[in-house]
Amino acid sequence: MEGGGGNGRLMDLRGEMLKGFCWTNQVGYLLVLLLWHILHFIVSIWYFALSTAQVLESYLISSGLLKRYKALNFDTLKYLAIVVDSEEAHQISKVTELLQWLASAGVKNVCLYDTEGLLKSSKKVILERLSVARVHAEVIADVPLHNLKRITVEFASYSDGKEAVAKAANLLFAKYISDGDQKDQIFTELQLAEALKAVGCGSPDPDLLLVYGPARCHMGFSSCRIRYTEIVHMGPLKSVKHGSLIKAIRKFTMVRQNYGVLVDPLSALALLILMEVSEEMHLEDSGVANLQQVVEVRIMGKGSCSASCPEDDLDQFLDEILDYENPV
Repeated sequence: MEGGGGNGRLMDLRGEMLKGFCWTNQVGYLLVLLLWHILHFIVSIWYFALSTAQVLESYLISSGLLKRYKALNFDTLKYLAIVVDSEEAHQISKVTELLQWLASAGVKNVCLYDTEGLLKSSKKVILERLSVARVHAEVIADVPLHNLKRITVEFASYSDGKEAVAKAANLLFAKYISDGDQKDQIFTELQLAEALKAVGCGSPDPDLLLVYGPARCHMGFSSCRIRYTEIVHMGPLKSVKHGSLIKAIRKFTMVRQNYGVLVDPLSALALLILMEVSEEMHLEDSGVANLQQVVEVRIMGKGSCSASCPEDDLDQFLDEILDYENPV
């Protein structure tokens, strides 16, 4: 009997412990759920306040109450690109409204782009609704971009960029073969730009690229044309606002553009490796100068050998660096 009573008390104890664990789990779950709802409420309030502030600011800009947005300086914005997500490119009325805002603001040159070319196929409809526009191909090449009195619209798609690069590459290759010089040749950025212009695809590089769509990317816009372009995500096309557009343009025009030097990544990596080797070899000033010539002449393909370091000495110096082993 005593053994049975002990087992009963043990079963009761286990039952109480199980109830305690279940109660603790339920309380913990409710606390986590409560914290989640509180956090979600705070974030929702924050985004609501932010959205309200943006709508109010957009209204103030559109109504002209904010004087600093009235006069925009377009000296740094000679070419503007508008990238629209293909799923939203069918909203022709929104695209036309966007172009009308740009024309009224003083923008002279615009490139309309979507991946599948829907805007390009709707070019006639867009131009009929936008009486102040002209097609990019119809502009006289001798007229400077900033002197055009009406907005110029270029229609582009993903296939245009691939086709242009392929044509330019074929042109450079044909010129390389016709020259008869079979030595290694490095094609420069200027040569590529001239080749693109020669095949009829030498459109200007946009200074500012505005993206309308869910994705924060340039959606396949030709990488050859956005080397120095600032990219701004504007959100869905259906929620486009005049004030936010003017604000983005003004923000770009107020920023000072500092252009650095475009360096080939492979050359930069080689320079870093050789500089590390030079530190290990404890090179003197003359050795550092020779190292610089190695990078410029043998790796980057620029310049020529100096009198103090002939070509044979330069090759010997390069062999010493390549054969150098770090002492244990």
